Amino acid sequence: MLSMLLTSSNNMKITGPLRIAYNSLLSAKLRFFLTVLGIIIGVAAVIMVMGIGASAQELVLSQVKKVGSDLIGILPGASEEDGPPASAFGVVTTTFVNSDLEKIRERSNAPHLVAVSGYVSGSATLETKRDNREVSYQGVSPDMIAVESIDVQAGRFFLDDEEKDLSRVIVLGANRAKEFFPNGDAVGQTVKLKDTPFQVIGVLKERGSTAFSSPDDYVYVPLVTAQKLLLGINYLNFARAKVDDVANIERSRADVTALLRREHDLDDDEESDFSVRSTAAALGALTSITDILKYFLIAIASLSLLVGGVGIMNSMLISVSQRVREIGLRKAVGARPKHIIAQFLIESIFITLCGGIIGIIFGVGLTFVASLIIIRLGYEWQFFVPLISLALGFGVSLCIGLIFGIYPALKASKVSAMEALRYE
Repeated sequence: MLSMLLTSSNNMKITGPLRIAYNSLLSAKLRFFLTVLGIIIGVAAVIMVMGIGASAQELVLSQVKKVGSDLIGILPGASEEDGPPASAFGVVTTTFVNSDLEKIRERSNAPHLVAVSGYVSGSATLETKRDNREVSYQGVSPDMIAVESIDVQAGRFFLDDEEKDLSRVIVLGANRAKEFFPNGDAVGQTVKLKDTPFQVIGVLKERGSTAFSSPDDYVYVPLVTAQKLLLGINYLNFARAKVDDVANIERSRADVTALLRREHDLDDDEESDFSVRSTAAALGALTSITDILKYFLIAIASLSLLVGGVGIMNSMLISVSQRVREIGLRKAVGARPKHIIAQFLIESIFITLCGGIIGIIFGVGLTFVASLIIIRLGYEWQFFVPLISLALGFGVSLCIGLIFGIYPALKASKVSAMEALRYE
């Protein structure tokens, strides 16, 4: 009997530990399943957060890129060079007015700007003979279609005179035209916006949803009309300007900044009460913000892996207490503490690797399902799972098995052979 145990012990150096681990885990299937489940959930959560986060970031950035790389934006309110302006936090600043917009449009002040549009926005009930519903509207300049590269599907856009003389004309986004005039007869109709009658003069071509909203759901009225008749204000929410060449972006930013500082009578040591940004700067800021959010969510999801690791340690400690006689018998036939440590570490790593592989499969599958749902909602979403997330899921599983298996393995290696063989 002793010779058989010695022979078996020698064979274990190659195949024994894996076979023992497999048999030990199968002998407690429910405990094995519950232990693995924590790792599966943790790895799947990390894969999903990284995949959906990367796709969401690409969606946001692609929508900004669609606006154009040859634009600059002028927003009211001071800000740090790399930080968001005050208006981004909902702070209403009234220092950016129509006269500023007119000065910016003068070629002598900003020679590289080819189109400039001011913007204000609000929401109100739009009424027709057939329907009425709440809509979002924007007051814009005639240059908006040039600034945003929009095409008119039917009718026309505003004229310069219509911006200045409080004309009650309106242009519908593609979706609003379909909702209120499904027969395609919108142009020429009279509608009421905030109980004010407007004549529909045009319908814009469909542009699709963005990460933030759908421009096809807006209706558009002349800038001054929106300010005076609908909102009762005399300031702008923001403005956009198209530059003749991307190479002139920084020059145009400097021109507009110098102009507005003069118009607002700001001394050299005074902070600007406005912000002038380029699309490239906005992309950089958005990338930084979305990266921070993405990594924060990954850190939160990783907490479930920590919980899974604690579960593995608990499971392995229970296993040690239940296998005292087995440990003593192995030591009696020549196994050293390092062999016992290796055995329990192998079992711990085996558990986490099983959970990691299954978690990766579930994580990729759930990310794909989430992508299908988001695409069905009308967003230009791309299914994307970074390879780094797969490597991270596998590597973290391996590390958790190693780290949280060390203490149970050390405890098992310290079991006395004589006391273990007397253990009941």
